[in-house]
Amino acid sequence: MQHAHRYTRLTALALGITGALALGQVHASGFQLKENSVKAMGRAFAGSGVAAGDSSVVANNPAAMTQFEGTTFQADVTVIDLNAKFNGGGYDVLGRPLTGGDGGEAGDVTPVPAMSIIHKFDNGLAVGAMVSAPFGLKTEYKPGWVGRYYAAKSELKTVDLTLSAAFELVPDHLSVGAGIVWEKAEAELSKSVDFGTLLFGNPATRPLPFARPQAADGFAKVEGDDTGLGWIIGVNLRPNDKLAIGLSHRSEIDHELEGNVDWTVPGNVAAVFGASPTTRPLFQDGKALAKLTTPSVTTLSVEYKFTDQFSLMADYSETDWSSLQEIRIDFANPDPDSVEHFGWSKTRFMALGGEYKLNDAWTLRAGYAYDETPTTYSARTPRLPDEDRRWYSIGATWDFSENLELNFSYVRIEPDTPQIGIVTPPAAGGQRLFGSYSSNVNLFGVSAQYHF
Repeated sequence: MQHAHRYTRLTALALGITGALALGQVHASGFQLKENSVKAMGRAFAGSGVAAGDSSVVANNPAAMTQFEGTTFQADVTVIDLNAKFNGGGYDVLGRPLTGGDGGEAGDVTPVPAMSIIHKFDNGLAVGAMVSAPFGLKTEYKPGWVGRYYAAKSELKTVDLTLSAAFELVPDHLSVGAGIVWEKAEAELSKSVDFGTLLFGNPATRPLPFARPQAADGFAKVEGDDTGLGWIIGVNLRPNDKLAIGLSHRSEIDHELEGNVDWTVPGNVAAVFGASPTTRPLFQDGKALAKLTTPSVTTLSVEYKFTDQFSLMADYSETDWSSLQEIRIDFANPDPDSVEHFGWSKTRFMALGGEYKLNDAWTLRAGYAYDETPTTYSARTPRLPDEDRRWYSIGATWDFSENLELNFSYVRIEPDTPQIGIVTPPAAGGQRLFGSYSSNVNLFGVSAQYHF
């Protein structure tokens, strides 16, 4: 049963923590979430590290906290409506078409909350705290879809608590800031397992009636979680009343995701494996460990006030996905370590946006952004049907009272068409999946800010 051992290794890897990372086609590149500010979202996140009156700078550029007075509390909720539908098909190891449908709507409607608070002291010191979700989302295909051997459900959740402080080196002109980031990550992955192909690959079990590709499907699910620590630093330069420049850097955060592998094996297949001491330990529920490093992010923000009513802003951000070169999974059962190579590289996010103060009650904003993907055709899977995308944003602020303001925004994200072309080696199942995705994303945001 040497084939079985090899297949177990590759199958567990394919539905392991690597899949947890593959949740893109969402908003920012890879599995990144930018939606921590409804105000900034209305400008496509242009000026995210310098725009006045947005307390999300606690996590975007802590140096900008010195621009606040007193105490400011802000609560944001962004609803992400991800639409992604597969069009294509595939073949099993015998060259026969893979059975199943298109998987239905792989996306989901997911709320992403954020909260932040800033207090500015009279001596030029400002402190702040923020809870946000910088990475993750959820995709799920209908049971029995044509790509079931590559993905079923993929869900990644992260929650950050950022504690920051800033100080004015030159009042009203130059400030610096830094913060500590505590991050919790949780992942859940699942996919179908083609045990029929596995048994067909071994001459000893090939005569069995269910030892045929797609004739004995099982299922597997991986869950894991961990916490990690990181940091953020920033500088905020305001040479005059019109120009503001901000630079920030968020560090990588290392995780060791510990969890469990849950296998569902058909009874007739389980009996075959249980008949031999060599194969009996295979496909057993057990512990698993994988190291994950979330990427560092460097952002340059600029704002220029042409008049008291109109400001133009820009952002240039680099996300260093080179931290994701491979994922190595260590199993507690007899299977050896499994490794899958990603080879992701640095991506760029470029945004241009503006604000116009219509009157004392209303401020309008709009923006455009271009966002690169870290994936390539050779490494793209149904867990990450990701491509370069374009953002189109609008938003508004309503000053309800002297202390309370309400913010609204809408974003339409149009990705390029992701192409899928996967050829699995025969030793790992031999399936092939080809096709493309039609997709788009709608973001709806609302927030409230209160000044004490």
